[in-house]
Amino acid sequence: MNDFFKTWADDDADPMRVRSRRVVPNLTEPMSDEGLGRSEWDGLTLEQQCSRAWVEINLAAIRENVTQIRTKLPTTTAIMAIVKADGYGHGAAPVAQAALAAGATWLGVATVWEGVALRQAGITAPILVLEAISDRDRAITAREHDLDLTVAFPKQAVALSELFAGSEIPLPVHLNIDTGMSRLGVNWTQAESFFRLLRCLPGLHLKTIYSHLATADEPDTRMVQTQHQRFETVLTRLREMGWDQPIHLSNSAGAIAFPHLHYDMVRVGLAIYGIAPAPHLADQINLRPAMSVRAKVTQLQTLPPDRGVSYGHRFISARETRLATVGIGYADGVPRLLSGRLWVAIGGQLAPQVGTITMDQLMVDVTDLAAIEVGDTVTLIGEDGDQRLTAQQWAETIGSIPWEIVCGFRQRLPRLYESSPAPIAPIAPPDTSSSHDTTTTSHQFGHSFGEESGM
Repeated sequence: MNDFFKTWADDDADPMRVRSRRVVPNLTEPMSDEGLGRSEWDGLTLEQQCSRAWVEINLAAIRENVTQIRTKLPTTTAIMAIVKADGYGHGAAPVAQAALAAGATWLGVATVWEGVALRQAGITAPILVLEAISDRDRAITAREHDLDLTVAFPKQAVALSELFAGSEIPLPVHLNIDTGMSRLGVNWTQAESFFRLLRCLPGLHLKTIYSHLATADEPDTRMVQTQHQRFETVLTRLREMGWDQPIHLSNSAGAIAFPHLHYDMVRVGLAIYGIAPAPHLADQINLRPAMSVRAKVTQLQTLPPDRGVSYGHRFISARETRLATVGIGYADGVPRLLSGRLWVAIGGQLAPQVGTITMDQLMVDVTDLAAIEVGDTVTLIGEDGDQRLTAQQWAETIGSIPWEIVCGFRQRLPRLYESSPAPIAPIAPPDTSSSHDTTTTSHQFGHSFGEESGM
């Protein structure tokens, strides 16, 4: 091995320090650029897997965030950790394990197959599938893997009842009431009649009733109040009819901003990953981002003035420019809309990305930085020295949301899982604005929700 390549594998000064990190296998390993299959991928060393770009997930941060959320809640309110979309791009199984270790007692997923993957990873905690299952095979698969299902409309509930009416143990279901989201669930004005139907259908066991807030992350709280009033109107009638089991309404924003809407459980997604649901809520809870995204400098070159860079030549060098090519692009999760608007950190120094972001690579102007070498680590999201770059900054720059940003790193980037011994003190973000081109019920829900006797 010549000296050039040796620095890639053995440079002890590399802040990545791959040999000190523990890797938890992904549920689905990425394909490499060369199209390696799973067995070939597994045979690569960690240095080889991370030779161009990778994602770091700090599981200690996940646990700390669950603990922070816990401080906002009554002791009788449970936490459902939402780990859909492969844990918002963080890896569903490792995140679920960390959240459960920190005190979450339920998991939420979008699809049956996401729940099955958690079971295959050895997770035994209760799991609620949030989509409305409408076909026989998925319903049977959910039952075989001990997954609870959402019921959202009468025809679906009747079909599930017909499928499981002969079962010795009824299928656990959760009633979703639409109080204003207009996405999924029975309309709140029809919830009472649907509840009556559910109580008559054999083969089903109704475990909870829930709804979902549409605008809890907005400063204007009027719609939240409207949804709460509608939900309470329904609950009053259902309680008169004998319902005395668990209820849940709040998402991350609701859990942080509206203590009167905690009920028996909160369903927390984004906050678990260390991202505030909205900027105006950031100072109400101390969250720690769990994801960092890093890549390697793959080439350095010096351009003369008036030289175009990347597709379309949307950046033209105005001076002699030192240009670094970085091995990550929009196919890895860096939005092309960030072209000419993105800042990265190298060795604790901020540098602007220039030109159009391409599928596999992007370019950075490092003219004003101290010595940069091929193989240096580039931080796109995360902390590097005094610099802190966040998914929230990316989202604000391109008019998106941080959910979309973190979910984008799910294809071919390997994940490194680590736990740090102590929290990292908050650091003020750099200025990257310029461009260079309810009432709680008395159920002991947190511990008894998964037990039949608690229903």
